[in-house]
Amino acid sequence: MRHIIDQAVAWQRSGIRFAMATVLRTWGSAPHAPGASMLVGEDGRIVGSVSGGCVESAVCAIAEEVLAGAPPTVERWGVGDEDAFEVGLTCGGTIEVLIREVGPEVPLGRIAADLAAGVPVALVTPVGGGGLAVGGGTVTGSLGDPQADRAAAQAAEGMLGRAASGLVTSGNAAANGTACAPERELLVQSFAPRPQLLIFGAAEFARPLADIGAALGHRVTVCDARPAFAAPERFPMADEVVTDRPDRWFRTREDLVDATTAVCVLTHDHRFDVPVLALALRSRAGYVGAMGSRRTHEDRLARLRAAGATEAEIARLRSPIGLDLGGRGPEETAVSIMAEIVAVRRGGSGLPLTLRPGPVHRV
Repeated sequence: MRHIIDQAVAWQRSGIRFAMATVLRTWGSAPHAPGASMLVGEDGRIVGSVSGGCVESAVCAIAEEVLAGAPPTVERWGVGDEDAFEVGLTCGGTIEVLIREVGPEVPLGRIAADLAAGVPVALVTPVGGGGLAVGGGTVTGSLGDPQADRAAAQAAEGMLGRAASGLVTSGNAAANGTACAPERELLVQSFAPRPQLLIFGAAEFARPLADIGAALGHRVTVCDARPAFAAPERFPMADEVVTDRPDRWFRTREDLVDATTAVCVLTHDHRFDVPVLALALRSRAGYVGAMGSRRTHEDRLARLRAAGATEAEIARLRSPIGLDLGGRGPEETAVSIMAEIVAVRRGGSGLPLTLRPGPVHRV
C-alpha cells in the first residue's frame, strides 16, 4: 500500500481528481485482504489492485461514474454471481469493494509523513466521503462532528494496534441510552512502517537479495565491515549501505528491531557472523537466517553455544538459509531466502499449493 499512498498524495497535491476502490470484506479464496486499494485517476491512470486482475475493469467503469458525479458505492462480486463470471472473478472468492472519490479534505499527506517517519497510522473513511488520519494519539481531519471524530478515532486505534484493516462500527451510548455519537460503519486502513530486511555481509549473494527485498516492500540495510564490499553503488535498491562491524551496528539499532524484521547473515566468517547472530537471536526479530553449508552450520552452532546462546535462541536460527527450491547462484538463492521470509511472516507451509488442501488464499 505504500506506493498507493505515495501516488494518491502526488495526485492530491497536483489537483488531479481520483477515485479509490478499497476491499471492505472478503469470503472464500479472495486474492486480496480487506484494505487493499486501487486508484483510478481522472486521466485514466490506474495504480494498485483489489482483485489480482479479476474485476479491475468493472471497478474502473464504476470509478469513472463516481468521478462524473455519482455517489460513493459498495459493490460485491462473487464466483456464484453471473456478473462475476462476466468480469472474470472465477477464483472462488467473493469481494466487497467501496468505490469513492478522495478529495483534498482527506489527510493523505499525514499518512505519508507518518509512514516516512516509521510511525503506524490509520486512514478512517466513512462510506459517504471525507476521512481521518489516526495514530500516536493524534487525529488529523474531521468527519464533521467532534463526537463522531472521537468515536471514530477510538475505533481506529483498536484496529491500528492489531495492524488490521476492515470495517468497524463507531459511536457509543450515554448512560441514559442516547447516542453520544451516531453509529456509523467506517473503513479503517492500517498502515505500518515498512518491515526491515537487515543483510549482513555484502558479498555477491547480497545484491539480488537486497533488490528482491526492496521490491517486496522492505526497508533494506546492507552492512559489512569491509569498505570495498559496502559500496552504495553495488546496492542501488538498498535504503542504507553501512561500513561497520555487523554486531556493533546491530547494537546501535537493536531497539528498532521488531517481529517484522528479517535478519540475513551472509558473511561466511565466524568472526563476524557469530557475534551478530548471538544478538539477533536474542532480539525481537521475526526471522533470523544464516548462509553456509551444513558443516559450517554445525561449527556455527558450537560457536554460538560457546558465546552463551541458549537452546531456545538457537532453535530460532534458519540455517542453512532459505527454502529448498533447487536453485543455484545468487539470484535463485535470493528467491529461496525471500520465499522463506514470506512463509515465516505469513504462516505459510512452504509446500506446493497442489499438495495443500483448502483455499489458495487464507481467509
